[in-house]
Amino acid sequence: MQHDGRSPEPAPADLRSLIRERASADTDRVFLEDARSDRVLRYGALDAAVGAWASTFDVIGIPSSGAVLVDVGDPLAFAVVHLAAIATGRRAVPVDTGQPVTEPARLADLLGGASIVVSDREVDSTIPGTPAARVDPATGLPADVRDGDLPGDAPDAPGEGSVVLFTSGSTGMPKGVELPESQLLFVARAVAQHNQLDSDDRGFNSLPLFHVNAEVVGLLATLVAGATLVLDRRFRRTGFWELLAERRITWLNAVPAILAVLAKTGPLDFPPSLRFVRSASAPLPDPVRTALGDTPLVVSWGMTEGASQITATPLDAPARLGTVGVPVGSEVQVRGEDGAPLPAGEVGALWVRGPGIVHSYLFGRAAERFDADGWLSTGDVGSVSEDGWVSLAGRSDDVINRGGEKVYPSEVEDVLLGDARVLEAVVVGRPHDVLGSVPIAYVIPQPDEPVDADALVADLTERTIAELTRFRRPVEIVVVPDLPRAPTGKIQRARVRSMAEHS
Repeated sequence: MQHDGRSPEPAPADLRSLIRERASADTDRVFLEDARSDRVLRYGALDAAVGAWASTFDVIGIPSSGAVLVDVGDPLAFAVVHLAAIATGRRAVPVDTGQPVTEPARLADLLGGASIVVSDREVDSTIPGTPAARVDPATGLPADVRDGDLPGDAPDAPGEGSVVLFTSGSTGMPKGVELPESQLLFVARAVAQHNQLDSDDRGFNSLPLFHVNAEVVGLLATLVAGATLVLDRRFRRTGFWELLAERRITWLNAVPAILAVLAKTGPLDFPPSLRFVRSASAPLPDPVRTALGDTPLVVSWGMTEGASQITATPLDAPARLGTVGVPVGSEVQVRGEDGAPLPAGEVGALWVRGPGIVHSYLFGRAAERFDADGWLSTGDVGSVSEDGWVSLAGRSDDVINRGGEKVYPSEVEDVLLGDARVLEAVVVGRPHDVLGSVPIAYVIPQPDEPVDADALVADLTERTIAELTRFRRPVEIVVVPDLPRAPTGKIQRARVRSMAEHS
């Protein structure tokens, strides 16, 4: 089945024009706030900083489409350099500063070279033969530029800018995804319209800025709306509610790991100013969604190849358990094993296409995931209802084939999460000589509470026997303090599968 999402209004022609428009309309309006200090970045200052970086790149000789490695840990300074690189027609390549100082060199190697490294690290993170520039973390300006030395209006970008991101590479060589400026702005406009963002909104983002979610849903959608975004380096449970109230937050950009902690470790205390909570980057388990009660939720599904968002729950629609909303500016199609479209409600491989979806990977890698009509195989398994709501069953790699019976991890995880002592649950397949693969479950108990692991396993075993058919029941349930995670907090299932295979 195929469903067309509502297309957003045309995005601004280019990012440079959008920044100028915002600065001209309200120079002193705050674009970004630092959650842990009184530092702010106003729209006028952003415009001036983009001009300063344009001049710096030109003086150094960074060509149009040159790769700018943004090795910046301070969130406000990162945002300035990242947006400046795109707005001046270069390729912004975000760096995870939580990785070793060799990370810029690794990314440059994957990209086939870099034009410049911009960094705020104290250590030397440059690449031999590649120029480097320092950013002043307090202002986001080039370190050798002061407010009194800012250049005049910078020239227009020589070409379209872009962002280059790399997949995790858990199944082989990491795949490079280049998101052109037009695609980024299309999706940012779609996000802003879908969430009804305007200049009065004040978002909160503690997700990593080197990830596509925070870059598009956080930075660019806020910029499109002329709103304000409060940035934190990471999620902190202590003082969280007080921070949201003090900063008058109207929407929260979160992931399921954050929402699970909030829902299961104490009473919810969202401020009256809050309009909605957005969940992304991984499926939101139904028990967590239920535990959030009446909290307005926008549950979304996306991928790097789609510049962060493909579907989302409408703000004015009642929540539907097990769904990730409707397509927003893109099309979603469900296909069977023979590649033919499936009827509504049937589970199959999910394919997507639209202005927000890339048409290829860098260097032509994984070309088999694209067909001649512009559809991309997402690697996810799910279904689409008659009225267009998308449900996810899991990643195709995660489906467990137990003697010919398909086990979708999410249906087992939801049962395990029904126990109040369980914070998170992950079910993966373990090789079996006769059945091919069998499910094994890892559960993370609630933090700060003593748990009798043997009693918990016994109770969970009884629960799965009562609620699941025999072939879906885990052959083993293991209580663990935590599991391998990506920087967004999402559990890395490939590494968990490797744990199961060697257990």
